Amino acid sequence: MSKNIKLVLFSLLLLAILALAFGSGFTLGSQSSPGSSEGKAVLTQAWDFIFNDYVDQDRLDDSALSQAAIKGILEELDDPYTSFLDAESFKLGLSSLHGEIEGIGAQVGIREEQLTVIAPIAGSPADQAGVKAGDVILEVDGQPTSEMSLAEAVLKIRGPKGTAVVLLILHQNETEPVKIEIIRDKIELTSTILEMKEDIAHIRITHFSGRTADEMLPILESLAEQGATGIIIDLRHNPGGLLDEVISVVSYFIPEGVVVKIVDNQGEVTIREVTPVHLTVDLPMVVLVDGASASGSEVLSGALQDYGRAIVAGQQTFGKGSVNILRQLDDGSGLYITIARWLTPDGRFIEGEGITPDIELDLEGEEAVQWAIDYLKGQK
Repeated sequence: MSKNIKLVLFSLLLLAILALAFGSGFTLGSQSSPGSSEGKAVLTQAWDFIFNDYVDQDRLDDSALSQAAIKGILEELDDPYTSFLDAESFKLGLSSLHGEIEGIGAQVGIREEQLTVIAPIAGSPADQAGVKAGDVILEVDGQPTSEMSLAEAVLKIRGPKGTAVVLLILHQNETEPVKIEIIRDKIELTSTILEMKEDIAHIRITHFSGRTADEMLPILESLAEQGATGIIIDLRHNPGGLLDEVISVVSYFIPEGVVVKIVDNQGEVTIREVTPVHLTVDLPMVVLVDGASASGSEVLSGALQDYGRAIVAGQQTFGKGSVNILRQLDDGSGLYITIARWLTPDGRFIEGEGITPDIELDLEGEEAVQWAIDYLKGQK
């Protein structure tokens, strides 16, 4: 995997570990076992030998051993998005599916084998506490993250509103880690923010929540009245969110066509197209991205880029493009399994690759915004 990047998604915000799993392809349920194989037969044989022959019979805990076997199989797969959840963690994950959206407001992944913050949500508890994109989380409440799966780490970080979590964090370019206590909260943040820069509309999308498309519509409807001649869609530090919202936002700028392709484990391709909307904007656009633009940000920027609808500028994006399913096991535990990959309309893989900008920029903050303004004005 290029850039040694592996991201949970869970494409989740920590504030909603499963609720914001990309809406397409995330399901919950049981599944009948496929036909027997030689490998399964050998596993069963080894299990029987151990329980029949092992000398210390009092050490044979079938529940613990079965979980260890599952973890061993998943470790061999080397896919951080495919994880084992014990019964307690599985139950916590399900709570998010039922609307309990509480946590610190950040997304994490694995980068170079370390638990790394992809991006905090602007204004979230994580952001206010000083957590930054690129921070390495070494411990959660005193427990080393090196001993946790990605799923376990996420579930330990999220939690009920008003409770505290202590993270041991190593900031980028620092040598000494610091402890940061964060009070979890219910995250209800505006995901779309407009700021007019002369006659250029700077629209920042911080994440894709269930309200993003609805928040976007009045902004776009107001552009003519405000004399906008161009649009900057700022996806920097946007960790993603709901796929349906991403598709709705793309639909405001592309009247028809494919937004994303989903390829399953049989090679079958599912197409997600733009949705009918009563407003399509044709103003020239620049999309700003960076290394913390992930998941839904990459779907959006990749689609606009493939159609030539916008110039994508900034740095290579994160590279998260998998679809996951949650399966419950008979003992109450569960598996979070990668079942498909996402491709851009032109068939480019997002997973492990990211979106390559049309124009690479070393600029950050307002300097990048000013570059985009100058670019759009130069196109008139």
